[in-house]
Order: sequence, then C-alpha cells, then structure tokens
Amino acid sequence: MKVLIHGRNLELTPALREYTKSKLEKAIHHFGDMVKEADVHLSVAKNPRVPQQTAEVTVFANGTVIRAQERSQNLYASIDLVSNKLCRQLRRYKERHSDHHHSPGHRASITPTTEEVLEDKSINGSLVEGKEAKLPKPGIRRKYFPMHPMNIEQAQHQLDLIDHDFYLFKEAESEQLQVIYRRKNGGYGVIQAKN
Repeated sequence: MKVLIHGRNLELTPALREYTKSKLEKAIHHFGDMVKEADVHLSVAKNPRVPQQTAEVTVFANGTVIRAQERSQNLYASIDLVSNKLCRQLRRYKERHSDHHHSPGHRASITPTTEEVLEDKSINGSLVEGKEAKLPKPGIRRKYFPMHPMNIEQAQHQLDLIDHDFYLFKEAESEQLQVIYRRKNGGYGVIQAKN
C-alpha cells in the first residue's frame, strides 16, 4: 500500500512518519486487497491557546473514497483515533459490499494504482504561451468528481464513509442533483430542487 504523509505547521520527523505508517498499516491490514493508496494530512493549530492537533486520512478502496478525521491535544493520540475510526469505516464498507450483496460472479471493481492511471505523454508546444496566470478568488475551492446516479440509501452510505456533514449526489430516478445532510438532532435530511 502506498502511504503519502503531509504535514502542516509541524516538522515531519522520521519517528512521526514511521508511527503514522505503522498505525495505518495495522488498521488496514485486513483490507489490504481493497486499499491501494492512503493520503494522510497531519496538522497542528497555529494558535498556541488552542492545543488542537489533527490527523486526517483519505483512502481509496475499490473506487470509493473513505475519509476519517480526528482531533485531540496530542498528535499521536489523534493518529491512534483516526486509525481506529478508519478501521471501523472500512469494516462497514466491506460488510456492505461483500459478495452476498451482489449477483453471483459480480465483484466491485478494483481501484487502479496511481502508476497505472498516469501515462507518459509528450507535450507539443508551450502550455503557458498566450495565457495569463489568474488566481482563484480567496476562500473558494473547487472539487470535481464523477457523479454516478444513486438512490438515497446509497448516498447516505457514502455520507457515512466520507465523514462530512453533507454529500451531493445525482438521484438515480430523476437524475437531479440532491444534497443529503446530517441533522443536528439526529437523522438525515435531503435538499432537492422544487419542480
């Protein structure tokens, strides 16, 4: 498994890298055939009055993104917590997508490695000639991803896997974009356009 570790406002020492990698490998070893790559972001809050240290892990399992994030006053504790959370989420994902949920002979597709996706392609001409560099407006971050149609139950499952407050999806029957979110008092809500 390929593990990428990034740090913000801290020095990534070899001991910290090794601890993070060993904890992730231990959490993922039961799911090694599904997970090919893990992206880890470790950060320390800039404000010294707020001793908040965060560990965030994103793994790619058979084409599905699974994300976990934990915060505590100690970075090693955050790494422990996020490893345990990731293990629970992977177990839930594996149970939900085990072969008894599919028709005989059907399996989920395997996520290709980064090397398989990238190809060496030569570039003809200049990529910057006649173009002016522009920065995006501050505070706006764009994300692009394929939206496969799904029902509300599948969207709820995806919301649980990515560990966010909401999930945007294309509803299978109407092909309309909808948002499913966690309600503060428990349960889920769906936002959809009115016809």
